[in-house]
Amino acid sequence: MDQDMLDRLRKELEEDRRQQLEQLEAYGADPYGETVLDLGGGEEGFADSGQVTEQRSEALAQIDQSRHRLQQIGEALTRMDDGVYGVCVDCGNEIDPARLEARPLSIRCVRDAGRG
Repeated sequence: MDQDMLDRLRKELEEDRRQQLEQLEAYGADPYGETVLDLGGGEEGFADSGQVTEQRSEALAQIDQSRHRLQQIGEALTRMDDGVYGVCVDCGNEIDPARLEARPLSIRCVRDAGRG
């Protein structure tokens, strides 16, 4: 993989990290822990409690998804720093650059990713 592509993917990953951090901040969630300050909805009546519970569940799912993605981004940036970004973690072969362009968080080549 050439340096221009690596630089472009690093920039993309760093922007994705910034967006994930902003989203977690908007929810009042600690990006690297389990704390969530306030999901709101504590003053609704009983009739609204089901809707509030559903909204909280959706927010918590989004928080978990953002935290997981943030972890994956961090791992990808670390692999870049270590010089092993774009190398399949299973077989050690190079991951097709087109795959990395489409999915910068890929850690497996197509063959090994398909093994599931």
